[in-house]
Amino acid sequence: MSSEDVYVNQPLTSRKIMELLDQNPDLKRIRCPHSLYNRISPKYLEALEELGIEVLPLKNKGRPRKYNDEHRYKVNKLLKEGKTPQQISGQMQIPLKTVYYLKKGMELKKGRKFKYDDKVRLNIKNMAEKGHSAREISNKLNIPLRTIYYILKR
Repeated sequence: MSSEDVYVNQPLTSRKIMELLDQNPDLKRIRCPHSLYNRISPKYLEALEELGIEVLPLKNKGRPRKYNDEHRYKVNKLLKEGKTPQQISGQMQIPLKTVYYLKKGMELKKGRKFKYDDKVRLNIKNMAEKGHSAREISNKLNIPLRTIYYILKR
């Protein structure tokens, strides 16, 4: 910035204003954060205006976005294709947490997927109702005993 345009990130006091005027005799504009602008005394703003110096708050707040709408679109497209957030994170080289942030309202399936489909689960429950023991079901279907108990419990 030129000496006509100065950025200030400290409160504007009479001492600070005098210091700025001494360092920049051709000062026209003082820029400051919006939060700081709200705390400047109206008397100081009037005095600076009489001297022909305008005080402007900066519009942009915070850090600029790293990922734009194009990234968001690509993440949502990959999710619709059936990719998992972990796969998308690896493919696009972005953090997993960012993938979840960029998905924007898109519902993800919660939890792990079942290893055995509904047909097998129903078969296990039917066999149990017919009087087969969990061990027999496990041996017949070649499914771990603990899994049989888990399916019967749910």
